[in-house]
Amino acid sequence: MEMTFSPVLARTEKRPIIIAGPCSAESEEQVLQAARGLAALGKVDLFRAGIWKPRTRPGEFEGVGAIGLPWLKKVKAETGLPVTTEVANTQHVFEALKAGVDVLWIGARTTVNPFSVQEVADALKGVDIPVLIKNPVNPDLKLWIGAIERVYNAGIRRIAAIQRGFSHHGESNYRNIPRWQIAIELKRLFPDLEIIVDNSHICGRRDTLLAVAQKGFDLNFDGLMTEVHPRPDEAWSDAAQQITPEVYGAELYNKLKFRLATTDNQEFHNNIDHLRHEIDEIDDELMNLYARRMKLAEGIGKFKKDNNIAILQTNRWNEILERGLSLGTKKGLSEEFVETTLKAIHQESINHQEKVMQGN
Repeated sequence: MEMTFSPVLARTEKRPIIIAGPCSAESEEQVLQAARGLAALGKVDLFRAGIWKPRTRPGEFEGVGAIGLPWLKKVKAETGLPVTTEVANTQHVFEALKAGVDVLWIGARTTVNPFSVQEVADALKGVDIPVLIKNPVNPDLKLWIGAIERVYNAGIRRIAAIQRGFSHHGESNYRNIPRWQIAIELKRLFPDLEIIVDNSHICGRRDTLLAVAQKGFDLNFDGLMTEVHPRPDEAWSDAAQQITPEVYGAELYNKLKFRLATTDNQEFHNNIDHLRHEIDEIDDELMNLYARRMKLAEGIGKFKKDNNIAILQTNRWNEILERGLSLGTKKGLSEEFVETTLKAIHQESINHQEKVMQGN
């Protein structure tokens, strides 16, 4: 589906969209204290606070509900900051619109359910309001695009995507693994769709917030959403990943380097064009080598077929993987890259051998 998006916020200054505020609105005093601290920095475009909080298990704090919406109205009146909150159903949308919320966002637990997204989209028909859509909890680009399409079909054009990372099993340095390539592919498919990095939910802790935020800007993403609380250790939800407004200004925002999308410097373009041409030539060579490798795999598949031998040979696969990892790391390549590449090549080899096996 072809979609054309408009900027989420009307601004004259060309810089990333900065969104900050507490994970959850807990009290009027807490919300206003956070907003005052952020407004004093003069850097924030949009104040965020969760009014309704979808939680993993019942019994956990699920937000104060609609009683918190007047607190957001006070934020706007006192600081001038536009406000945003999460919505997950028709009632949330109606309550938020009635309270004058400027921007809505759809959370990861809602994005994963097309029925819930459609309910929100139906409630938005005829309304002109920006909507931010977080990636689904699982790494499914089509599901993310589907949520965007549903909101788009409701007539909303000011849409942005929020990259907040993806759930995983096992140990990791992240709360939610970013899988940057998924957001990069979304940007490739929809170049005018703004992408905002939610570094709080990717990190899950304070000490890595800057590194993840910088990574997003290095990738030329369009904004940042960070959880900021006046007393983070006392937060009712996601305490470990929140920081104070003061820390946000001094240790995060002021240390970020905002990257340019391009430049008028002709020397830069000449140099980068030369290097890109070399990369294109290497890519051509790689494609030729991959094709040659698959021809060899087909030859192996024929011998296996003639001798009634199974395609998958685990010992040989382990040998290829171990050898590739050893050689790759010596050449300065990451283990993740080498393993991902070899697995893709191995699967393609299996596919070619299966065609030989199934042939006459």
